[in-house]
Amino acid sequence: MRKSKLWVKREIYEELLRHCLKEPAREACGILAGRDKRIEIIFPLVNISDSPKLCYHIDPKEQLAVFKRLRADELELTAIYHSHVDSPAYPSAKDIELAFYPESSYVIISLSKQKPPEARSFRIIEGKIEEEELVCVD
Repeated sequence: MRKSKLWVKREIYEELLRHCLKEPAREACGILAGRDKRIEIIFPLVNISDSPKLCYHIDPKEQLAVFKRLRADELELTAIYHSHVDSPAYPSAKDIELAFYPESSYVIISLSKQKPPEARSFRIIEGKIEEEELVCVD
């Protein structure tokens, strides 16, 4: 079976990594938007979790503001991203439980040991995980 692909402009990918590295002791999070699995814009958001080293929680007001912008600009929620501070770039049980957008990809960036950080993309539908290829383009 052929992997699906998620396309991201190199400058957006680099901004995503910078966001994650800015606070290496807590999970960074945000939204990636575009059209047809091609990311055009990044929305770095604030992790308001009570346990930010272990999980992320996007501020609902920030999320709503991003969704309004997506509608206004006729963009799609392409992916939700977050970092893992001390674990691999693979969905945790909590990530699977909170995967509320089956049409979206989930990009996970591991900050543990890898230099540069490892980023991987997944589809999570009804608890099933399918990796997709994350392709950087200029």
